[in-house]
Amino acid sequence: MFTIDKLSRTPIYEQLITQFEYGILSGEIAPDGKLPSVRDLSQELCVNPNTLQRAFNEIENRGLCYSVPGSGRYIAKDAVSALQARFDRSLSEFYATVEALKSQGISEQILKKAIETVYQSPRGKENVQ
Repeated sequence: MFTIDKLSRTPIYEQLITQFEYGILSGEIAPDGKLPSVRDLSQELCVNPNTLQRAFNEIENRGLCYSVPGSGRYIAKDAVSALQARFDRSLSEFYATVEALKSQGISEQILKKAIETVYQSPRGKENVQ
């Protein structure tokens, strides 16, 4: 279910968070679905348990899962709607940013090139002009 690129510039815990979010949005991880234990996932991925704990704590802080003492972690019932709301806010901010750049005279061509650069580069921080 999860894969880690240990050579990536993206920290392992962030890779896991992204995969959890994708799994939730795609329906691969269902609401109230049990997450693997830190120990099991640590052994499966050959990753330090503290790294996994950090990722699990973050998704719990984001309201995407909850803990049941002695039983484990489960995906929250409203995890999909919470993620969708966050993505909707991000998209609204993106639209506002594009509008601001447009009003400052930035051409559509430069904006399209910037988006292409982000999608083509690992971190999207290359010079766009």
